[in-house]
Amino acid sequence: MAFSWIFLCLISILLTTTLHSAAQEEPQAHIVYMGDMPKGEVSTSLHLNMLQQVIGSNTAEGSLVRSYGRSFNGFAAKLTKEEVQKLASMEGVVSVFPNQKKRLQTTRSWDFIGFPQHVKRSIVESDIIIGMIDSGIWPESTSFDDEGFGPPPSKWKGTCQVSSNFTCNNKIIGAKYYRSTGEFGKRDIKSPRDTSGHGTHTSSTAAGAAIGTAGLSGLGHGTARGGVPSARLAVYKICWSAGYCDDVDILAAFDDAIADGVDIISLSVGGTVAQNYFAESISIGTFHAVRKGILTSVSGGNDGADLATITNISPWTLSVAASTIDRQFFNKVQIGDHKIYEGISVNTFNNETFPLIYAGDAPNETTGSDESRYCKKNTLDKNLVKGKIVFCDSYHIYETGEEAFYAGAVGVILQGRVAGQVLDPLPLPASYLNRDYGSKIFMYMNSTRSPNASIWKSTEATNSLAPYVPYFSSRGPNAVSPNILKPDLVAPGVQILAAWSPIAPISFAVGDKRVEAYNILTGTSMACPHASAAAAYVKSFHPTWSPAAIKSSLMTTAKPMSTDLNPEAEFAYGAGQIIPVKAVSPGLVYDVEELDYVKFLCGQGYDTRTLRMVTGDNSVCSSEEINGPARDLNYPAFAISVSSSESLNHAFSRTMTNVGSPNSTYKAKLTVPEGLKITVNPSVLSFTSVGQKLSYGLMVEGTVDKFVASASLLWDDGTFQVRSPIAIYLEY
Repeated sequence: MAFSWIFLCLISILLTTTLHSAAQEEPQAHIVYMGDMPKGEVSTSLHLNMLQQVIGSNTAEGSLVRSYGRSFNGFAAKLTKEEVQKLASMEGVVSVFPNQKKRLQTTRSWDFIGFPQHVKRSIVESDIIIGMIDSGIWPESTSFDDEGFGPPPSKWKGTCQVSSNFTCNNKIIGAKYYRSTGEFGKRDIKSPRDTSGHGTHTSSTAAGAAIGTAGLSGLGHGTARGGVPSARLAVYKICWSAGYCDDVDILAAFDDAIADGVDIISLSVGGTVAQNYFAESISIGTFHAVRKGILTSVSGGNDGADLATITNISPWTLSVAASTIDRQFFNKVQIGDHKIYEGISVNTFNNETFPLIYAGDAPNETTGSDESRYCKKNTLDKNLVKGKIVFCDSYHIYETGEEAFYAGAVGVILQGRVAGQVLDPLPLPASYLNRDYGSKIFMYMNSTRSPNASIWKSTEATNSLAPYVPYFSSRGPNAVSPNILKPDLVAPGVQILAAWSPIAPISFAVGDKRVEAYNILTGTSMACPHASAAAAYVKSFHPTWSPAAIKSSLMTTAKPMSTDLNPEAEFAYGAGQIIPVKAVSPGLVYDVEELDYVKFLCGQGYDTRTLRMVTGDNSVCSSEEINGPARDLNYPAFAISVSSSESLNHAFSRTMTNVGSPNSTYKAKLTVPEGLKITVNPSVLSFTSVGQKLSYGLMVEGTVDKFVASASLLWDDGTFQVRSPIAIYLEY
């Protein structure tokens, strides 16, 4: 515990010194925006008068950089931080923000999915509260500055666990921590403060402010921002430095978050699949959340690419897989014969030349392990690898990198990379090569007595194949309810730059001394807050929409993806890549009420007694509903599991709610693979009012001769296109 406080004191001193130094810095250019043109003429003298009130009459004219007064009102001036705060509080000032150097390329993920920084926003966005159930938050990060925010929304009923090292603000309006075991590691801090970095990263991805100078040691430099920067954050810390999050604490966090009045919950946590929805903390918590009108976005898991590895699979959650963006990081390995080979890595270290050793030639004899070539834990001889670059056969890339680091190596080269794999920061210089390049380096090592190599710092390049689902992202189908398609959709989750806790190792490895305010991470944990923000964005325009309607809008407007790179099709990417700007106006939605979920659960084998306890009402499972088809839940997607010898004859029923044009006629358009026949009845839906509901039936007939056959149904009225994937797959 003392170690934690010493660390915190050092960081506090560092932050204080940084702030003191900033106060001594030269004034920087800022824009003072004052809105639309007022009545009457806007003159430079008006702007000078404002500056004089803040910085004095002698220096105001020299500070003024430019006046705006033809199309809008405002000016640019060189200001200190204190002067910025004074101007921001003046009557008539909308905002004060730093002058940033624009680039052709930003931190990319939001731009890549067609969601630019200056997208149309709702004034309700600042009333939206996202509950982040994660590892806490670093409140001093500039991503969570509350400048310009008013007091918390009146609906907020939560609290902030204030301590000597943590306070909330008008951005982070609430924060709590949970540790039911009472066990704390050396790096843990008993407050909502984030010591691992994970919660800070996800929170800033969802709702962080736009920071134009973000980057990781020069990598990914650009504007880091959240999807809904005006939204508020409520933080629930359930995960600690050891990386584990107890079910007891997860449920406690849901219990509080629901009662506190959050609008959206974001949970980048997962475990094993439970066959009983009500014997698993996340399913329970999210069910009670959806009953109170709260949609929970959950990460799909990082156990791909095997089938049926997705864990958060309840139909009332938004289950998110990860996709790539159009940026990737490469680096190079140069060996002693001057040949250069390209690999992948987010490597912040500058290249130096060191001796090179094959891990298989450096076994730790004391453990008797014969698996040192994989660089597994405790398999390397520290005396042999110290001060050298270790060449490892790929086993588990992160364990491999950490073992080399702890054994005293100064670099690690991994071989065996396959398509779709990525490598985030390791605690030492690293590069991940394909097997062909690895074989050539291995041959070089065997051809010389003193092999050496250097690992270069990473550079950025365009990923022209994006988006696709990477290797690690867990796949469907749904192991509990096979006729409920999972994942629901994909969002950017590969090498995402976002805010970080400066006391957290950027590689998660203890002993990694690099201190950074932003970090680049990969995982469905990173995809989840993108979807959380998109859901919050939709809710800001439609505050009364149900969780199911918001989820439907995100799924039916998603961008279809290709089986060329992901042969698992919908079980890799669900409905497709999330497109938040389209989700605001979906035309039609598949809505689901609590009674619909009760009927679904009846069909899953839950009895009346159980459901009455869960819902607290007089729910009844009728004889028709008991063990009935889950496929009749009003879901925005279709999934059918069949045996290889079975001839298909499956019927679905769905109901659409009109949220588009009052008078609109939608026609069904089907995309059907060979061997199948799909019909829709009726094939035309004619609406006469907003809110009107119309139903249709969908029949699938025929046979399939491969694991998954992909089809789709598109309802089109000429303005809105409402697409649902149809996945027919063989039982395995």
